[in-house]
Amino acid sequence: MEKNITCPLTEEKVKSLKVGDSVLISGTIYTARDAAHKRLIKLIEEGKELPIDIKDSIIYYAGPTPEKPGNIIGSVGPTTSYRMDSFTPMLLDKGLRGMIGKGLRSKEVIESIKKNRGIYFAAIGGAAAIIAKCVKKVEVVAYEDLDSEAIRKLEVKDFPVIVVIDSEGNNLYEIGKKNYLNFNSSEI
Repeated sequence: MEKNITCPLTEEKVKSLKVGDSVLISGTIYTARDAAHKRLIKLIEEGKELPIDIKDSIIYYAGPTPEKPGNIIGSVGPTTSYRMDSFTPMLLDKGLRGMIGKGLRSKEVIESIKKNRGIYFAAIGGAAAIIAKCVKKVEVVAYEDLDSEAIRKLEVKDFPVIVVIDSEGNNLYEIGKKNYLNFNSSEI
């Protein structure tokens, strides 16, 4: 089922999304990868304010390529999410509501998603140039020295994702594997 949501990503919106849903996201999301996550966690541990408001926000694990002339952003495909797993529970505890990436998440992240009523979306790897067309505005908001890994504020319209882990911990990767292993081609 395809659903449209607009950020901020409130708890009520998250509850309405179920594993396997196709979602089109509009509004503000942030890009951040592991180097930026490490800095965010250091600020939290030091009791300092974060450079972005993560409450009810979505972080997209991406590092855009340089934009071509006439474009506002280059290709912006998802990064493998497990690289952020050691940082994610603390960010979810601080109010982060959603994440976009690709690949499996750790048991600790899944438990934190459930505890904090968060959600994990997958973006389609290999579709980075198409995804870039959903970005309407981009601004570097923190850690410019990290170049492509700087935190960017993206204004997006109809950014396509799939719910991979919903707020109840249902995991599309596990469900898909189970369905595949239980598939009986003789029933076709």
